[in-house]
Amino acid sequence: MYVFISILILIISILLGLVVLVQNSKGGGLASNFASSNQFMGVRQTADFLEKATWVMAIALLVLSLAATMAIPKYSPDAAQFDTELREQIDQTTTPVDFQTPPPSDDQNEE
Repeated sequence: MYVFISILILIISILLGLVVLVQNSKGGGLASNFASSNQFMGVRQTADFLEKATWVMAIALLVLSLAATMAIPKYSPDAAQFDTELREQIDQTTTPVDFQTPPPSDDQNEE
């Protein structure tokens, strides 16, 4: 379930980015390139559609993000057993020996 929600979040994020890029900003944006070829809806209806699509996808992204936090796999007995086994393995390993620094060479003592 968590993987499915994560994939949906990824898809909506990409679509949201594309819709925002296509919108007509004050500087023209990418929508100005498509205005002449988009005669069946008109410029104003296209802008309204893109704005509504942006809001819908932003809300969907928020809801899916909240749903993903609830769908994250929680504590399970199997995980506790794995954690215990891992801690035992760590405790059984030998600790590395601390190496001492070598004494200074004679060249440094002659000054």
